[in-house]
Amino acid sequence: MKRILTVIATLGLAGFGLNLSAQTPSAQNPAAAAQQQQQQQVDTQSQQSTQSFEGKIMKSGDKLVLQDASKQTAYQLDDQDKAKQFEGQKVKVVATMDSSTNTLHVVEITPSESR
Repeated sequence: MKRILTVIATLGLAGFGLNLSAQTPSAQNPAAAAQQQQQQQVDTQSQQSTQSFEGKIMKSGDKLVLQDASKQTAYQLDDQDKAKQFEGQKVKVVATMDSSTNTLHVVEITPSESR
């Protein structure tokens, strides 16, 4: 593309009504830019792999968390409704984790197999 623009500029063809500014589709259409950004966010989230976490659903203040005794960590749960039915129980949570907030984005919660 640079080479073509250089040739056009060298030949003086810019005066023939050619728009030589390198505009991206998003610069031409703000709605397309917003849609592209939203799609990139979805792609990023889907690229995060789901993981399994085990622990006990416990109250922490007014929120339910997954208390992982083996790692001595409590994870915030983004889906309080799913967690509510397992309060006080050992569970397996399939989720993606936002490590910046220590929050699990819950896919599924199932009772843990007791051994």
